[in-house]
Amino acid sequence: MHICCAPDATVGIERLKRFGELLGWFYNPNIEPIYEYRIRETEVRRLTTLEEIEYTEEPPDRIGWKLAVAGFEAEPERGERCRRCISFNLEQAAKRAVDLGIRAFATTLTASPHKDVPTIHRLGAEIAGRYRIGYIAETLRRDGGLARRRELTDRWGIYRQKYCGCRWSLADYYRRQGIAPEESEPWVE
Repeated sequence: MHICCAPDATVGIERLKRFGELLGWFYNPNIEPIYEYRIRETEVRRLTTLEEIEYTEEPPDRIGWKLAVAGFEAEPERGERCRRCISFNLEQAAKRAVDLGIRAFATTLTASPHKDVPTIHRLGAEIAGRYRIGYIAETLRRDGGLARRRELTDRWGIYRQKYCGCRWSLADYYRRQGIAPEESEPWVE
């Protein structure tokens, strides 16, 4: 199970257990600044310990991710930049699953109210087809998933981030809050 963040993984773990044994894999090379990445990584590790599921991670391919979204930085949330970011992460999840001999993968991205779920499922199915493995097209925010996510994050005191992760989503968040870009934290390079 590709994990983008702990809040989305709460309902993801709960709902995806019915498909079999889970391996939680935190992978999100878009997260900036570095302290934000470390907070999210720590929270995912804590959640998988609480839920008693196997967990793994690996260093994110920041260069590959930057190349994947290059030229689309100005796109709005849910635009081509996001599509390319999601595709990059799902591709990495499929590769990791194949390397580990896992027959199918899923993502917690579909728990977010800010993501284009049909696009996620389309990309997941396309990538799974190329790698000859299964993709579990579970829409985690449906059927009370958002409320359940909030309930679980409140219960366990899980950090809920304010933006998706990339520098452009952070800049959008700052703009909505009325914070000037020069007041924001430096970017990770």
